[in-house]
Amino acid sequence: MTESPRPSGAYTTDQDPTPYPYDTAYSTAYDGAAGGYPPPPPYAPDPSSYASEPPAPGHRDRRAKRPVALLAAVALAAAVIGGGTATLVGQLSDGGASATGSTGTVQGTTVSQSSKGTVSGVAEAVSPAIVEIGAASSAGKSTGSGVVITEDGEIVTNNHVISGAQQIEVTLSTGKTYTADVVGTDPDKDLALIKLRGASGLKTASLGDSSQVKVGDQVVAIGSPEGLTGTVTSGIISALDRNVTVAKDDSGSSGENQGGGGQQWPFEFGGQQFNGDTGEKTTTYKALQTDASLNPGNSGGALINMDGEIIGINSAMYAPSSSAAGSGSTAGSVGLGFAIPVNTLKADLDTLRAGDGS
Repeated sequence: MTESPRPSGAYTTDQDPTPYPYDTAYSTAYDGAAGGYPPPPPYAPDPSSYASEPPAPGHRDRRAKRPVALLAAVALAAAVIGGGTATLVGQLSDGGASATGSTGTVQGTTVSQSSKGTVSGVAEAVSPAIVEIGAASSAGKSTGSGVVITEDGEIVTNNHVISGAQQIEVTLSTGKTYTADVVGTDPDKDLALIKLRGASGLKTASLGDSSQVKVGDQVVAIGSPEGLTGTVTSGIISALDRNVTVAKDDSGSSGENQGGGGQQWPFEFGGQQFNGDTGEKTTTYKALQTDASLNPGNSGGALINMDGEIIGINSAMYAPSSSAAGSGSTAGSVGLGFAIPVNTLKADLDTLRAGDGS
């Protein structure tokens, strides 16, 4: 075995016995007059101790390039990640509005990241997309609510809000009013689509996914009870898939407040009739039940999750009349309200837009 030219004592037994990694320029500097290779510097794991015999310039350049290349790669990765993050944040906080047609998916204003999970955040984000609907017919005037789903004024509401209407006037949250025309109705689902004349650049709501709704989820309701535009209430989802029966047309009642008399939209639930007679032509659908306060005028308005997405269209509520409530009680919401699941609406949008409702 050939002995190493390293002098004894170049390293101690508790150090790594691996020979010192000579630089090329250093290891080839054989000096015959001096009797061989010069002794290497003392072994040390810390590269800073190599200063006693600096490597050749070319080698030092190669060492310097690696950290620079690494830093450049890290900077590039940070730029890519940063750009992706900015895009994600922009999508989450985007207050703009857009809509897609044939799929039934509607994207609109949602709650900002900083306000998610709060009633005030939901109200601030979604209220501009909720309108008051006034429908005039030969039977009188009715008041309901609606949800704006396109920038040019498509509005979803209940069929019973506009059934039999000869003229429809819509008031935005800003107070601006428009005349609206009926695009399509689906009495079997108690849904209708109307369109404002000459509207553009409106704030729109985002339609969520009612299949993800669970009992106990917090919700917010926005509508125009008794003509009080933009009223906000909150509660929870009390139950799912409740069978609710309502009139298919205006034979039982014309809208929410027939003739201004405060008559409420009648419905049947659990074998009982509420708010009057539903008539002979009825339809039954599976509804979300909520204890959020709903009153006459809330029909057609929005039931919203805490992300600011519409999960239901408010359609029926039980509010006993003062005469039926007995002494010591007053009329008003008793926490028994129902909403048409938004997935029912999304599946029906193409039919409503085509005006082919039953």
